[in-house]
Amino acid sequence: SMKTRIFASVLLLACTVFFTACPQETTIGRLNADPARYRGKEVLVIGTVTNSFGALGQGAYELSDETGKLWVVTQRGVPAKGARVGAVGKYIHGMTWAGRNLGSALEETDRKVR
Repeated sequence: SMKTRIFASVLLLACTVFFTACPQETTIGRLNADPARYRGKEVLVIGTVTNSFGALGQGAYELSDETGKLWVVTQRGVPAKGARVGAVGKYIHGMTWAGRNLGSALEETDRKVR
């Protein structure tokens, strides 16, 4: 029936919108190898915190996975060294934070701690 078809297409549209809201999980190596592809996109990277600096809730931490290392700039406090973290953020090429050039980095929008 017509009603069913309209419902199905609305459902399909809702799913498409929902999926684009989910960040794409990737590796640090993949980001660093193809920065143009990921620039400005929201991605999820899972790794271990190997280094960090920050003050007053703001800061940056270095996330490391099997493929490489990446700085994550955050407004929500820096996770502990050695913590396993899923960082969700916008990939920015040529990020400067507090006068330091971090190269490529994530601007954190969400965090999943394991």
